[in-house]
Amino acid sequence: MVEHLPAALDGVFHALADPTRRAMVHQLASGERTVSELAAPHAMSLSAASKHVRVLEQAGLLRRAIEGRVHRCSLERQPLVQAFSWLRAYTDFWDARFDALEDLLNAGDDDDRD
Repeated sequence: MVEHLPAALDGVFHALADPTRRAMVHQLASGERTVSELAAPHAMSLSAASKHVRVLEQAGLLRRAIEGRVHRCSLERQPLVQAFSWLRAYTDFWDARFDALEDLLNAGDDDDRD
Protein backbone atom coordinates (compact mmCIF):
# COMPACT_ATOMS: atom_id res chain seq x y z
CA MET A 1 0.00 0.00 0.00
CA VAL A 2 1.75 3.14 -1.23
CA GLU A 3 0.24 6.46 -0.28
CA HIS A 4 1.62 9.79 -1.38
CA LEU A 5 2.02 12.22 1.49
CA PRO A 6 1.25 15.89 1.22
CA ALA A 7 4.45 17.92 0.95
CA ALA A 8 3.99 19.24 4.50
CA LEU A 9 4.10 15.72 5.95
CA ASP A 10 7.13 14.89 3.82
CA GLY A 11 8.92 17.82 5.44
CA VAL A 12 7.90 16.76 8.94
CA PHE A 13 9.10 13.18 8.47
CA HIS A 14 12.32 14.40 6.84
CA ALA A 15 12.98 16.73 9.77
CA LEU A 16 12.24 14.02 12.33
CA ALA A 17 14.46 11.49 10.54
CA ASP A 18 17.52 13.08 12.15
CA PRO A 19 18.25 12.12 15.80
CA THR A 20 19.59 15.59 16.66
CA ARG A 21 16.43 17.25 15.41
CA ARG A 22 14.27 14.73 17.28
CA ALA A 23 16.22 15.60 20.44
CA MET A 24 15.62 19.29 19.79
CA VAL A 25 11.88 18.67 19.39
CA HIS A 26 11.98 16.76 22.68
CA GLN A 27 13.69 19.74 24.36
CA LEU A 28 11.09 22.12 22.95
CA ALA A 29 8.25 19.94 24.24
CA SER A 30 8.98 21.25 27.74
CA GLY A 31 9.10 24.90 26.69
CA GLU A 32 10.78 27.64 24.71
CA ARG A 33 14.55 27.39 24.15
CA THR A 34 17.19 29.56 22.52
CA VAL A 35 19.28 28.12 19.69
CA SER A 36 22.21 28.06 22.13
CA GLU A 37 20.18 26.00 24.60
CA LEU A 38 19.14 23.60 21.83
CA ALA A 39 22.78 23.21 20.79
CA ALA A 40 24.16 22.72 24.32
CA PRO A 41 23.53 18.96 24.74
CA HIS A 42 25.10 18.21 21.34
CA ALA A 43 28.72 18.40 20.23
CA MET A 44 28.06 21.00 17.54
CA SER A 45 28.65 24.60 16.66
CA LEU A 46 25.93 27.24 16.80
CA SER A 47 26.08 27.31 13.01
CA ALA A 48 25.29 23.58 12.83
CA ALA A 49 22.51 23.96 15.40
CA SER A 50 21.05 26.81 13.36
CA LYS A 51 20.93 24.56 10.30
CA HIS A 52 18.97 21.95 12.28
CA VAL A 53 16.64 24.67 13.59
CA ARG A 54 16.11 25.91 10.04
CA VAL A 55 15.05 22.41 8.88
CA LEU A 56 12.60 22.16 11.80
CA GLU A 57 11.32 25.65 11.03
CA GLN A 58 10.83 24.87 7.32
CA ALA A 59 8.88 21.75 8.30
CA GLY A 60 6.64 23.93 10.48
CA LEU A 61 7.71 22.13 13.66
CA LEU A 62 9.03 25.22 15.39
CA ARG A 63 8.55 28.95 15.43
CA ARG A 64 11.52 31.25 15.89
CA ALA A 65 11.33 34.73 17.41
CA ILE A 66 14.39 36.95 17.06
CA GLU A 67 15.17 39.38 19.86
CA GLY A 68 18.40 41.16 18.96
CA ARG A 69 21.02 38.41 18.70
CA VAL A 70 18.92 35.87 20.60
CA HIS A 71 16.77 33.42 18.63
CA ARG A 72 14.00 31.91 20.76
CA CYS A 73 12.36 28.76 19.49
CA SER A 74 9.05 27.20 20.43
CA LEU A 75 7.37 24.00 19.31
CA GLU A 76 4.50 24.13 16.83
CA ARG A 77 1.94 21.44 17.64
CA GLN A 78 -0.10 21.16 14.42
CA PRO A 79 2.46 19.43 12.15
CA LEU A 80 2.98 16.76 14.83
CA VAL A 81 -0.78 16.29 15.12
CA GLN A 82 -1.02 15.81 11.36
CA ALA A 83 1.85 13.29 11.35
CA PHE A 84 0.29 11.38 14.25
CA SER A 85 -3.07 11.28 12.44
CA TRP A 86 -1.41 9.83 9.37
CA LEU A 87 0.40 7.20 11.44
CA ARG A 88 -2.77 6.43 13.42
CA ALA A 89 -4.41 4.97 10.30
CA TYR A 90 -1.67 2.34 10.19
CA THR A 91 -2.01 1.63 13.90
CA ASP A 92 -5.71 0.91 13.36
CA PHE A 93 -4.84 -1.27 10.36
CA TRP A 94 -2.35 -3.40 12.32
CA ASP A 95 -4.58 -3.61 15.40
CA ALA A 96 -7.33 -5.06 13.20
CA ARG A 97 -4.89 -7.55 11.66
CA PHE A 98 -3.64 -8.70 15.06
CA ASP A 99 -7.21 -9.04 16.36
CA ALA A 100 -8.05 -11.22 13.34
CA LEU A 101 -4.95 -13.34 13.97
CA GLU A 102 -5.89 -13.74 17.64
CA ASP A 103 -9.41 -14.83 16.63
CA LEU A 104 -7.95 -17.34 14.19
CA LEU A 105 -5.58 -18.74 16.80
CA ASN A 106 -8.35 -18.96 19.39
CA ALA A 107 -10.58 -20.79 16.88
CA GLY A 108 -7.76 -23.31 16.42
CA ASP A 109 -7.68 -23.89 20.17
CA ASP A 110 -11.41 -24.64 20.11
CA ASP A 111 -10.89 -27.24 17.36
CA ASP A 112 -8.20 -29.00 19.45
CA ARG A 113 -10.64 -29.47 22.32
CA ASP A 114 -13.18 -31.45 20.24
